[in-house]
Amino acid sequence: MKRKSFGRDRGLTLRILATSGLLGLLYLAFALVLINLLNVGLAAMLVIVLGLAAVQYWTSDKLALAAAGAKVVSPEEAPEVHAIVERLCALAGLPKPRIALVDTDVPNAFATGRSPKHAAVAVTTGLLRRLDPPEVEAVLAHELSHIANRDVLIMTVASFFAMLAALLTRFGLYAGMFGGFGGGGRRDSNNNQVPVWLIVLAVSIVTYVISYVLIRTISRYREYAADRGSALITGAPENLMSALNKIASGITQIPQQDLRQVAGMNAFFIVPTNWRQQVGELFMDHPPLEKRIAALSEIARQMGRPVG
Repeated sequence: MKRKSFGRDRGLTLRILATSGLLGLLYLAFALVLINLLNVGLAAMLVIVLGLAAVQYWTSDKLALAAAGAKVVSPEEAPEVHAIVERLCALAGLPKPRIALVDTDVPNAFATGRSPKHAAVAVTTGLLRRLDPPEVEAVLAHELSHIANRDVLIMTVASFFAMLAALLTRFGLYAGMFGGFGGGGRRDSNNNQVPVWLIVLAVSIVTYVISYVLIRTISRYREYAADRGSALITGAPENLMSALNKIASGITQIPQQDLRQVAGMNAFFIVPTNWRQQVGELFMDHPPLEKRIAALSEIARQMGRPVG
């Protein structure tokens, strides 16, 4: 395994394509059901959906940084971080993303952006205080791998689908409870017919559950791919292993009130703030920490690196 072998993970690419196709079919069926029940025109539905998608696509990085309270910093404000990212980008053949800092003691990092040319990497001040420079480098290489694999965009799009389902569900329930569906005559003529709002609710729940599992399946695999990318870029997987352990340990020392303030970014963080509370791997957005460490240990063995 060599640095020059770094690139997009083929397994991740196939999973992204397959899951995107399944999500597309799932939400097409969801939209058709709602269009039929709500008597909403297809043109109006397309305008709403495409409008929301365009807004999210062009503003996703700004929204993520704002949600985390991250501030984009110049090389003068964070020279060490900028220097590390520049070196890693040269090794990985990536354009340099914007660098942002999050002023919180919670040790973590994340990447966002719609493409490698429109990306940002954010790290917390808590992470910079706790990790040694080689460990910081490994974490930043992990985040750059997300950008190179373009899985950040996929997660953003997948999250949009979930948001759209929730929006349409609320609209459907509101319309149903106040008699706005249409087809009232059919219901009046058959008192035993299932209420339309209940059908909407059932379809929405099924859609949400299936999309929830699909999104987390991608999310778990993308973390393995980014861990591997970090190991290949830096040539030292043991540094990321050490960083993951320190981040996880540091999170346990943070007051719950502080953790709740950043919990909304858990799907994007390198280690989720609730990693100890997660049960049932099927519903986790990150692989178990011990499995990530084991995978990195195997990569280190293949690279002939010592792992203590």
